[in-house]
Amino acid sequence: MRLGWPGRRAIAALALGAVAAFGQAPVGAWYLTLLAMAALIALLCRAAPAAALWLAWLAGAGYFAAALNWIVQPFMVDAAKDGWMAPFAVLFMACGMALFWAAAAAVALRFRNRALAFALALTLADLARGYVLTGFPWALLGHVWIDTPVAQLAALVGPSGLSLLTLLLAAALSYRTPLPASLAATALAAAWGFGLWQLAQPAPPAPGITLRLVQPNAAQQAKWDPDLAAQFFNRLLAFTAVKPAPDLVIWPETALPYLLDYHPELAGMIATAGGGAPVAVGMQRVEGDRYWNSLAILTADGRQAAVYDKHHLVPFGEYIPFGDTLFDWMNISAFASKTGNGYTAGLGPQLLDLGPKLGHVLPLICYEAVFPQDLRGTARPDWLLQVTNDAWFGRLTGPFQHAAQARLRAIEQGLPLVRVANTGVTAVYDARGRETASLPFEVAAYLDAALPGALPATPYARFGEGPLLVLLACLALALIAPLRRHRP
Repeated sequence: MRLGWPGRRAIAALALGAVAAFGQAPVGAWYLTLLAMAALIALLCRAAPAAALWLAWLAGAGYFAAALNWIVQPFMVDAAKDGWMAPFAVLFMACGMALFWAAAAAVALRFRNRALAFALALTLADLARGYVLTGFPWALLGHVWIDTPVAQLAALVGPSGLSLLTLLLAAALSYRTPLPASLAATALAAAWGFGLWQLAQPAPPAPGITLRLVQPNAAQQAKWDPDLAAQFFNRLLAFTAVKPAPDLVIWPETALPYLLDYHPELAGMIATAGGGAPVAVGMQRVEGDRYWNSLAILTADGRQAAVYDKHHLVPFGEYIPFGDTLFDWMNISAFASKTGNGYTAGLGPQLLDLGPKLGHVLPLICYEAVFPQDLRGTARPDWLLQVTNDAWFGRLTGPFQHAAQARLRAIEQGLPLVRVANTGVTAVYDARGRETASLPFEVAAYLDAALPGALPATPYARFGEGPLLVLLACLALALIAPLRRHRP
């Protein structure tokens, strides 16, 4: 057909991609992802080269449209003004992300063993998504294992290693013969057994720290309403002031509805509510015309002991790419963070020293928790803290996918993770990713929870993607060797 269009198989590819997305949170149907990807790989192996590219791209579009359906929610906060953009956001995001799948198919077409080649190439594409154009490693294929014991492998090979496992299993199943299927079943059983063994190991001793997680449940439509600001602030203060005081109180991302820089008296009010405990306040801060999305630690006397500025910003959400350049070169200020139109990026990952008892914490503000590489930019912390405002993501899939990815960071690093969200998911995870405490979703409440203990640094924490890249190189050599033998 013209340009290799696959005809009716296009609908099958779209459907298989959408079915594969059901492995993502909150559904977690990993078996559907395996079966759908196996069927897709079988389809690609039988297709002509041009048709295979279309099929991979269409499957990717179906996958990302289904997995990233929450992308419409920010546009529905003010539907009358922005709602018309929601379908285009889904379409452009899905079609753009699908190019990584098409690129993987283009690489696979150069090899005799197209199934294995596609598995390796798509693993690399998944990994590349975390870096290209500042990265977007959301809905990696390996994320389908987060709710299973298999996720413990992330401590060895990271999230892209889980993607490789997913795709190798799917490639084996795509042959639809007993031997590859048996090998896939054996590999899955071994991964599952390893995870169960890890989870059965003794938990590290807890440090004896009590944290108060405050979930104000401010709906996004009302969050910045000046008539409701005092109500939300008083709610935060009331939860903070409950006796007995914990070791640390934590508010979520941008919880403070006022600018502390313009209202310094608020620091004393927050400190008084803390009753002697420091308070970690998610807030915006300003210097001149620049704004930052920040986390400030307020001491018992109202002093800012430490401030962390979010450094990995959301493109087109928190800043416009090249906005400052347009201002410098062409004096266009509408997109420039330096003129107050967007946030300014912080200096990078930063450990906060909270004192001898609370130790060193690595703060992650919202979107930063989806980037595993960002957790390797500092010395090893004692625990991880994510503050977020997932009210932007609706109530169906986005908040739960975001929480699942943050949970995987705990497994990768062998560190406890405390997650404090405006509307939820607010929870505490131990160093193996198990939930130890949580608040109900979309409920205004607070939770006093014990901080779990930390494990020694995992192989992934020490070596990052190195072991995975070595494994991929070895498998690639196995692909290349037959090509060399068949050359005249």
